[in-house]
Amino acid sequence: MTSLITKTKDQRPKADVAALLLAAGQSRRMGAFKPLLPFGNTTVIQSCIQNLRGAGVAQIVVVLGHRAAEVQASLNDPQLSFSLNPEPDSAMSTSIICGMQQLPANTGAVLIALADHPATPPEAIEAVINAWQNGARLIIPEFQGHGGHPVLVDLVFREELMKLDPALGLRSLFIAHKDEVKRLGLKSPFVARDLDTWDDYRALHEEIFGNSPDDIGR
Repeated sequence: MTSLITKTKDQRPKADVAALLLAAGQSRRMGAFKPLLPFGNTTVIQSCIQNLRGAGVAQIVVVLGHRAAEVQASLNDPQLSFSLNPEPDSAMSTSIICGMQQLPANTGAVLIALADHPATPPEAIEAVINAWQNGARLIIPEFQGHGGHPVLVDLVFREELMKLDPALGLRSLFIAHKDEVKRLGLKSPFVARDLDTWDDYRALHEEIFGNSPDDIGR
């Protein structure tokens, strides 16, 4: 279990943290549509949402693109907000900008989560939030030196998030403010485990649930 950072008296409120869950892509490398693949008794995207909520994140904006109506209907969740990226093949920065437009102006920080990280445990997400509560402004979770998600950006950088370099994406923001970046070492390998291919998906499903998923939707 990931150990959490000790809280301080003057920490920022956790309620000020929102999440963008990026799920606009077409999953071409996978050969199947990742968000709706089975993951245990739910789906990949629903598992991502459950993990964010388990960490205490109430405001979640799901950024959709390819098969957007189908994904939104499958979630059927009035507590979620949705944003549409009309260019599913665009850079991640486009999805971030689309999602940011849905966040209230008083949001303090945003977690940028990917819909192909369904096993990131709530404890790891909460550790990232705790680091922000204790003063960090740009946070990258990592496992054994490998960076992962969700990253967190304090919205003092809101304007820069809205103008990300499409070629570099979030890297451009983290490079510009490298002295403020906190790389947060965690004990969970799943912060750095994404699902790029069917083999990735099968291996992760077997590791988490002890069985191979059916080849549904390939």
